[in-house]
Amino acid sequence: MGTSAPADSQITERPDPDSPEGRKTLRRAIAASAIGNATEWYDYGVYAATTTYLTHAFFPGHLGTIGTMLGFAVSFILRPLGGLVWGPIGDRVGRKAVLATTILLISLATALIGVLPTYAVAGVWAPILLIALRVVQGFSTGGEYGGAATFMAEYAPDKRRGKYGSFLEFGTLTGFVMGTAIVLFMELGLSDHSMETWGWRIPFLLALPLGLIGLYLRSQMEDTPVFTEVEAGKEIVGSAWSRFVDLMKNYWRPILIMFGMVVALNVANYTLLAYLPTYLQNNIGLTATTGSVVILIGELVMMALIPIFGAWSDRTGRKPMWWASLIGLFIFALPLFWLMGQGFGRAIVGFVVLGLLYIPQLSTISATFPAMFPTQVRYAGFAISYNVATAAFGGTAPLINDAVTSNSGWDLFPAAYMMAACVVGMVALKFLTETAGVSIRGTETPGEETSDGAVDQQGQNRAGAGAA
Repeated sequence: MGTSAPADSQITERPDPDSPEGRKTLRRAIAASAIGNATEWYDYGVYAATTTYLTHAFFPGHLGTIGTMLGFAVSFILRPLGGLVWGPIGDRVGRKAVLATTILLISLATALIGVLPTYAVAGVWAPILLIALRVVQGFSTGGEYGGAATFMAEYAPDKRRGKYGSFLEFGTLTGFVMGTAIVLFMELGLSDHSMETWGWRIPFLLALPLGLIGLYLRSQMEDTPVFTEVEAGKEIVGSAWSRFVDLMKNYWRPILIMFGMVVALNVANYTLLAYLPTYLQNNIGLTATTGSVVILIGELVMMALIPIFGAWSDRTGRKPMWWASLIGLFIFALPLFWLMGQGFGRAIVGFVVLGLLYIPQLSTISATFPAMFPTQVRYAGFAISYNVATAAFGGTAPLINDAVTSNSGWDLFPAAYMMAACVVGMVALKFLTETAGVSIRGTETPGEETSDGAVDQQGQNRAGAGAA
């Protein structure tokens, strides 16, 4: 399945967080990783916050909000294909080249939504073009997120992987907050008529300069030390296809474990961050503006705490953080969703508490998932497993939640759906190998036995030395 990492004399050192130059390099790596994630989630934030305007512009007929939610869900159809294509390429030619391509495609597709003709102008071609651009976004995102998480994990010191990796998810919420805040600002400054006719377009157009900034930052970075070390040792051979075959043949166990964990992660994620704006308006009765305020406050609280929880996971381990989150959401989802239905103030409290319960998962994604695979299949393993689970369960969560609550009248269904996903996550988590502080160098699976039956103690020693 692979070889252990090369001797220390052959190791390309990662940035030292205690030196000025090392801290500068790590800040650049964080920025280069996080801004792509921010661009991706800026799109989701804007799409979620402009649901009512998109429905009016593209789905004025009987489909209504269901059509808009379908537009959200369809972007996930090609995410697995994107992971299948971009992941093995990233494992063969490097993380940097793929990440430069994906951020450009995501930002361009998002910006083009802002110039689409409406249904009143182009008829059925309007929603078709919208869905086509969402498909491009989904295909690109299939390589973006796994690559950004891998990039950040391979730059971070092993014993601070949780702390530094959490900033990728800080970028997630930054994008969401930016999208929500810009839409809210425009709603406050424009009339309802102006927002419906042209105002909703502006937030989408702003994705292009955001993506260009990310492209520049990524072009200034070298590929990760972990990847270049393995590449220099000629330990990655064959084509991108051979990377995929190796992954499917030898690493199906971490793929399945990660799949189950991502079901829990992303049902909660897309329910709380993507579906809630629509839920608060259609089911709770809040206005678009007050609903946006609820989401914005909750996201700002989560942003402030994500680095703290990420650093905490370096001390306690990833598994305890995940257990606390999954059990907490399972117990409190129903009462907190009920609480949100009692009015504006209580909606804020309910959403903030749900966000706090979710953060232990969100803040440790980049520390947990890349460490489940060895270097030569890490990008593909993450991208494929993550995106298949996300497409099947995460991206469809807003559509399923909206369809069930609309047709059944059961406003607490989203909480029940999250609870069921948490059960799946808990089953998978039982089989996860703890990798906090463990080296992710080399071509052996981190934290597990090497090919000769011994634990890769050399890698763990390097982790301690590299995190001082």
